[in-house]
Amino acid sequence: MPDSHYVLAVVMVAAAITWALRAVPFAVLAPLRHSELVRFLGDHSPAGVMIALVGYTVRNVAWLDPAIALPILVSGAITAGLQLWRSNLVLSLAGGTAVHVALATTIAGGLGG
Repeated sequence: MPDSHYVLAVVMVAAAITWALRAVPFAVLAPLRHSELVRFLGDHSPAGVMIALVGYTVRNVAWLDPAIALPILVSGAITAGLQLWRSNLVLSLAGGTAVHVALATTIAGGLGG
């Protein structure tokens, strides 16, 4: 059984590290709040990240198989259209997902897949 002083020291070190890891981001971000670079990245990064995620998601899609390609293309267009129309992320994602599930189920069943 470890000595109680040793256990207390380990707990204190773990608590100090945990506290520091939670406090450091606030200390680092405070001066960056007025940075033009951070403002620019905040304005332009979300679209870039979404494009990267879409590219990563569809990189290995069998585009020649209509049972796979059609639901992806139609639901992607629906998602983009809903986002442009209403600018509501939840509506866009839920609508696009619902369309994809409905089409993938219907088309795959209809084509025998």
